[in-house]
Amino acid sequence: MDSGRSGDSTVITMPESKSTGKGKAPAVVLTTSKAAPPPPGRWKKGVAIFDFVLRLGAIGAALGATAAMGTTDQTLPFVTQFFQFQAEYDDFPVFVFFVIANAITSAYLVLSLPVAIVCIIRPHAAGPRLLLLICDTVITGLTIGAAAAAASIVYLAHYGNPSANWLAICQQYGDFCKGTSGAVVGSFIAAFILMCLIMLSGIALGRN
Repeated sequence: MDSGRSGDSTVITMPESKSTGKGKAPAVVLTTSKAAPPPPGRWKKGVAIFDFVLRLGAIGAALGATAAMGTTDQTLPFVTQFFQFQAEYDDFPVFVFFVIANAITSAYLVLSLPVAIVCIIRPHAAGPRLLLLICDTVITGLTIGAAAAAASIVYLAHYGNPSANWLAICQQYGDFCKGTSGAVVGSFIAAFILMCLIMLSGIALGRN
């Protein structure tokens, strides 16, 4: 009995029988085959597509936060001879920084879309993925810093600080506080999506 192995197939040939039977004993061929492995890089392409979709969501969140804060203002219905009670975002330097930072985040995310498309087309390319990882990390720090700074001012607007005799203003400027609070929430959502993008890039590079 001779056995040979070629690739994923095993062939076993039975020798001819010497008995006084009619004809010859047929050769017995046993073939075993393995399931074809999935094409390499398919999961990386899926990660790249998910990355692209997340970037679209982050753009919406960052743009929404920028627009909400940049258009927030409220004027109270009563005035005095010398004062008109009005609150605008540019009355607070922290809110101005918030608008600028989230506008930069939005612009960066839009500009990163072509690089994300390259990662979809060439999922094994490490250069574009590394570039996104570095830039995403920098932008995430900027977005979190702006959101945290604005959140501290929004907190003071809602609750004040009795120790420093800072009064809460949200009882008078309710619409202004709602607008700024919504903008801060949108910015934190954008920051969270950016952190997810960083993790995706790390996973893709770690298995490169």
